[in-house]
Amino acid sequence: MLKSKTTSLVLAAVMAAVSAPAFAEGDVEKGEKAFKGCKACHRIMDDQGELLNGKGKTGPNLYNIIGRTAGSDEDFGKKYGKSLVAAGEKGLVWDVENLAEYIKDPKKFLASYLDDKKARSKMAYKQRKSQEDIAAYLKSVSPDAP
Repeated sequence: MLKSKTTSLVLAAVMAAVSAPAFAEGDVEKGEKAFKGCKACHRIMDDQGELLNGKGKTGPNLYNIIGRTAGSDEDFGKKYGKSLVAAGEKGLVWDVENLAEYIKDPKKFLASYLDDKKARSKMAYKQRKSQEDIAAYLKSVSPDAP
């Protein structure tokens, strides 16, 4: 009986460990649905000019954002905030983890990354939930992502 319980506990721990990374990466389908909150300011338009999602132009095009240096989309250019450009110059390259953290609280993320309490983001919106899912979705529309 004891062996059976121990085996069950070990098996449960292994299953939890194996499934944890998948959860941490987010769900692409849920992220696409959650992206509706981003559409007002952002769009996803591929290199051929096909609009994949959103229509907003207040924020940069998020196509191929994973693997991109922060604040470096040439089409968006000088519209970026100074702190985001500084983060890019310091070496910030968007990946699923740091993008999810950024969209949770852009100002807090930049202040921490730059170690500057005065750092600001032009993105005032804070994504309260589904950050990992949105980041996973954005990775799915980032064909050049590492």
